[in-house]
Amino acid sequence: MAGHSNVVNERDIEWAEVSHGERFGHRRKSLGAAIGGGKLGASIYEVPPGKRAWPRHYHLANEEAIYVLGGSGALRIGDDEIPVSKGDYATLPAGEAGAHQLVNTSDDNLTYLCFSTMDTPDVMVYPDSDKLGVFGGAAPGGPKEKRTFSKFLAASPEVGYFDGE
Repeated sequence: MAGHSNVVNERDIEWAEVSHGERFGHRRKSLGAAIGGGKLGASIYEVPPGKRAWPRHYHLANEEAIYVLGGSGALRIGDDEIPVSKGDYATLPAGEAGAHQLVNTSDDNLTYLCFSTMDTPDVMVYPDSDKLGVFGGAAPGGPKEKRTFSKFLAASPEVGYFDGE
């Protein structure tokens, strides 16, 4: 334990694991949520070889940033694909120009810090699958128990989060 309510050590936080099919999977330690961060989120992600943590998306309200701690991958941002490795930092602005997805293209785990503003409500747009997510009460990545509204939608009826990915 770090000794102050505003300080946490990552070794004191358990990994949460998410997996979906052959393409998506990660482990996450939510640093900001562990100490009650409200306006700024921070998480450590570990993505296995060949996987991505999330579908390509962008936020209408929130900005994100990624700092690569280890491994390497390809950052799809806007219409570009940029190789990234340890020490690389990327800003991901709100809006279409910030559409992004980080893919582990190496044979080792890809580990990175992800920072995010935590404004709500927020809308996330998924350009590869033509859907969106709408969030109220807590921003995406924030505490689900505080979320008052969360829907994933297509131009037609509601769809599941990974549909079309």
